[in-house]
Amino acid sequence: MKKVLSLLLIFIAFIIIYFLQSNFFMWFNIAGVKPNLFIILALVVGLFIGKTYGMACGITFGIFIDLFIGKLLGINAIVLGIAGLMGGIFVKNFSKDSRMTFIVTSAFAVAICEFLSYILQIILYKLSFETGPFLRIILLEIIFNSLIIMIIYPIIEKLGEKLEKVFTESKIKTRYY
Repeated sequence: MKKVLSLLLIFIAFIIIYFLQSNFFMWFNIAGVKPNLFIILALVVGLFIGKTYGMACGITFGIFIDLFIGKLLGINAIVLGIAGLMGGIFVKNFSKDSRMTFIVTSAFAVAICEFLSYILQIILYKLSFETGPFLRIILLEIIFNSLIIMIIYPIIEKLGEKLEKVFTESKIKTRYY
């Protein structure tokens, strides 16, 4: 039951982030670049719950985003699935308790995910590769995401610990009962 409520909480966070991305950050952006909070959400799920849940949530969120925005179905699903997977992989190598480590991890994840998204869009839409604007967008998005993480890190840490506790308790119960 706690798992279901936790997953519902993650979905509610997705809906809140969707409305922030589609409304608030349309006006509040840096040189036309918005943060990608979906990558942070998928990364948090991967870090605190595990790579399987992180990837599953990322793919699910990506499909919803592709459906809502109306772009080609699959690009966001692939990118956010990879972000969730990276969160599960990073948890073995990095400490979740350090704000700076989390910022660096998310910056790396944003760079990888945006690069993959850009490459997939070039291939699928037959666009030309423009290095300057691409690097500017990635750099601004990393800065913007890092600033947001600095502000909301205490919330991420508390909710992440609660999610981790719920999912590790259920693993222990299923193993021994």
